[in-house]
Amino acid sequence: MHRITIVGSGFAGLTAVQSIRRTAPDAEITLVSAKPEFIYYPGLIWVPCGIRSGEDLRIDLRPFFKRMRVHHLPGEATGLSADGRTLETTAGPVENDGLLIGSGGRFIKKLPGIEHAITPCEGIAAVEAIRDRVKAMDGGSIAMGFAGNPNEPSSMRGGPIFEFIFGMDSQLRKERRRDRFRLHFFTPAERPGARLGPKAVDGILAEMKRRGIETHLGHKLKSFSETKVTTEGGEFDADLILFMPGMTGNAWFDNTDLPRSPGGLLQADAHCRVAGYERVYVAGDSGSFPGPDWMPKQAHMADLQARAAVKNLLGELEGQAPSETFKVELVCIVDANDTGMLVARTEKSNWVLPSTRLFHWMKLGFEWWYLRPYR
Repeated sequence: MHRITIVGSGFAGLTAVQSIRRTAPDAEITLVSAKPEFIYYPGLIWVPCGIRSGEDLRIDLRPFFKRMRVHHLPGEATGLSADGRTLETTAGPVENDGLLIGSGGRFIKKLPGIEHAITPCEGIAAVEAIRDRVKAMDGGSIAMGFAGNPNEPSSMRGGPIFEFIFGMDSQLRKERRRDRFRLHFFTPAERPGARLGPKAVDGILAEMKRRGIETHLGHKLKSFSETKVTTEGGEFDADLILFMPGMTGNAWFDNTDLPRSPGGLLQADAHCRVAGYERVYVAGDSGSFPGPDWMPKQAHMADLQARAAVKNLLGELEGQAPSETFKVELVCIVDANDTGMLVARTEKSNWVLPSTRLFHWMKLGFEWWYLRPYR
């Protein structure tokens, strides 16, 4: 009976659990995370407008773990020893025959004044704070933007900001108070959302113009304050700031000898194996993987990487060399609370379908379908 340890109860970790159970029903699985719960992050965009509440997106994983015969260890990873065969945690050491790391990324909080900004993808508390702040405002200026990791530009998650700003515009119009607000979008990139493809960038910028959203593009960010966003190209007022900084690796990686990418993530090969380590794999935002520069940091990629990682890990436990790779593709619906634009990109194609109400309902339907195994 092989002992497999998984770090993290996010998209990568839970997909890994299902993949292991399909192939290795007798494996002993230990999953380490702070709580036995899963937060469905794609749905956070709907909390400010009331389509979803925080509790709608918080899934109690205890029934799922029981069905999957997973031992959940409440704690956090703190280090690694014995060439990866022992995971050090706040709850004590956990020995393994194979390890999969899916503990996500960490936002870089170094910009001066960043404490004045809300990072919406930090979780339920963040988006509830946005909801409450906007509800209390009679008008003013709301600024939303994102930036990358200067040492690894692909280590970023800017897409949700498009959804938050389009959703905010729709929400304020529905509440009949859009005329009392100025919406600003900012990013150091001259072509925001380039990883979605050229057509998507053009479509997003055109949609911002149509909605009256002011853009501040191509200038390095200098600082935030309670009332301003300051860039090298000037400053503008902001009574509320939403900002998605670039991402880097988890702090506990510093207590290991695991190889790191320039941006601080775990360096993985095309098979999701951490370079130089036997039976140690990574999936999702924790890893830096070979591939095109537009490879997204999104849940779908975490799922694809987790499936490949599990197949290779189980094969390695049986004495086989890793051979499975993952498909690189970007599939998303840029939602605006009542409509959505579908964007898809692979290494061979890139296409964009214009906003319709159908895609909004498709995104809601996908949420229901995706969460079924965990409820």
